[in-house]
Amino acid sequence: MTKVPTVAPVRDTFLPFARPDVDDDEIREVTEAILSGWVTTGPKTKEFERQFAAAVGAKHAIALNSCTAALHLSLEAVGVRAGDEVITTPYTFAASAEVIRYFDARPVLVDVDAETFNIRPDLIEAAVTPKTKAILPVHIAGVAADLDPILDIARRHRLAVVEDAAHSFPTRYKGRTIGSVGDLTCFSFYATKTITTGEGGMITTNDDALAERCRIMSLHGISKDAWKRYTAEGSWYYEIIAPGFKYNMTDIAAALGLAQLRKAERMFRRRREIAARYSEAFSGMPELQLPFTPEYSTHAWHLYMLRLRLERLAIDRAAFVERLREHKIGVSVHFIPLHVHPYYREMYGYVPEDFPVAYGEYLREISLPIYSTMSDDDVDSVIAAVMDVAAANRR
Repeated sequence: MTKVPTVAPVRDTFLPFARPDVDDDEIREVTEAILSGWVTTGPKTKEFERQFAAAVGAKHAIALNSCTAALHLSLEAVGVRAGDEVITTPYTFAASAEVIRYFDARPVLVDVDAETFNIRPDLIEAAVTPKTKAILPVHIAGVAADLDPILDIARRHRLAVVEDAAHSFPTRYKGRTIGSVGDLTCFSFYATKTITTGEGGMITTNDDALAERCRIMSLHGISKDAWKRYTAEGSWYYEIIAPGFKYNMTDIAAALGLAQLRKAERMFRRRREIAARYSEAFSGMPELQLPFTPEYSTHAWHLYMLRLRLERLAIDRAAFVERLREHKIGVSVHFIPLHVHPYYREMYGYVPEDFPVAYGEYLREISLPIYSTMSDDDVDSVIAAVMDVAAANRR
């Protein structure tokens, strides 16, 4: 049983919302890359791709400099062009929709499930038009979107499914690891993610042709293993077969990724322990709603998304967050829905109520620190602060 004091003491130091778990193993890997003389895309990047593909059970993995790049290349590979439509969710970070706009295509938003924050499959079919080219579900916080009905809709309408799995290593959907289910899956290795390369991303797919297209377009549209032209088996000769992009991952970043993969299971176990402690502590508090994990999915616990029952509190979400910061606890909010941001509001004429579930749940969500370097005392201080603020401001 979690025990917390009746009045939470203020910490001596500020607890950041997120912090990467790095140690001497990462230093050794990065040092090895630097001393090898190969600091851009090279052997460590290729090894990271091999190991990550094996970790998620995919045939191919393409390492890139961001998940945004991964999403962009994936949509390009499935043929999204100007005037097309891609169905996605308003409850996500900017990248999920901005990559659609890169093509001068339209992001068509579909509201989310109130429990999981993920796109509702039962609303997708009505959004399909002759212009629809793909569906882009987002696995929020580390919980998988319900992929089987999404894939069924996609197959019947001959659409591609590009998964935004920025939060979802190592989530499993009905026993299958995310990264091995849809047509293409895009992961993030940003500093706050479940494994990090500082900045970085990955595409996984089982489709040979899609993998080849993504590889070529990730490095200027140069044909076949462009990175090898500086190796003993390479050639100075190359051909540009398409106007590609500069999205490749460096060996320095991949070195971090290799070290992170070795400790990924340990880091996941620790996040799961922290989530369990939070949920045990908050389960008896009527002012708080715990995160939900459906039966079909495991949870990667990239985020611990707590919701406030504002009707039971005398303060709003902004004040609740400020009180936690006064306790020296770093918190965040995930996410401000796309349709309330000025660009999408002005471009498409959205009002907040157009996607009422996404907007309503956003108004009461806060994300608590959950990362593997948190000590038990850190977890205690978060629990105590949340309970103290809720108790002090209940109606």
